[in-house]
Amino acid sequence: QMPLQRRVPKFGFKNINRVAYKGINLDTLQALVADKKVNKQVSLENWVELRLAGKNELVKILGRGKIEAPLKVTAHKFSATAKAAIEAAGGEAITP
Repeated sequence: QMPLQRRVPKFGFKNINRVAYKGINLDTLQALVADKKVNKQVSLENWVELRLAGKNELVKILGRGKIEAPLKVTAHKFSATAKAAIEAAGGEAITP
């Protein structure tokens, strides 16, 4: 019988330097505005209160959906499309 290490295929490794972000899309942000859970400004503490991210997680705003409300959004990173959409709506993308 063939040994286990030769039967099982070889595959990659886990990068120890990988930085994991919690992704939040623009349509989620717009839904929060529609439900009146956020008004003018969204800070990192708000993400934790709304249970969209943990207190030790890094937050990245992603560009799926549309946003109409002018918001000051604070997050660790923004995708290019999300940043453009927030600024086009009259808002501001702030990184701490």
